[in-house]
Amino acid sequence: MTEILFYHLESQPLERVLPVLLVKSLERGWSAVVETSSDERAQELDYILWTYRDDSFLPHSLAGGDADHLQPVLITTRPHNPNKAEVRFFVDRAVPQSGEGYQRIVFMFSGHDPDAVTEARAAWKALRDGNEVTYWQQDGNGKWAKKG
Repeated sequence: MTEILFYHLESQPLERVLPVLLVKSLERGWSAVVETSSDERAQELDYILWTYRDDSFLPHSLAGGDADHLQPVLITTRPHNPNKAEVRFFVDRAVPQSGEGYQRIVFMFSGHDPDAVTEARAAWKALRDGNEVTYWQQDGNGKWAKKG
């Protein structure tokens, strides 16, 4: 059974939330894959992960290099898992089709995008059978509350 977490972004953008969750994943000893919707967005996330804090960096790479299997975090647009990640993040309208092969799936979507919310509802229905599914929503202060 895969743990699938739906993160409904309201008050903080993905660019602020994703690095924090990736750091927590690495602290657990997990490697991660971040699947996004386009090469352009993958490049943007690459830059964000290098610069999100002045006092540290988040080790990662864009997928497609010879050392992908060694990377703690990979950013990709494809459904592969070259670093044998335990956790997979779906962002920017990339939608999980199953939880197979991962300990955890994190599906992050914007509450300000009606199409993304509709996709999240469909994914919830499709993934809830056979997986441990929870729903997290931000309050006005950016704190996460478990809703389901």
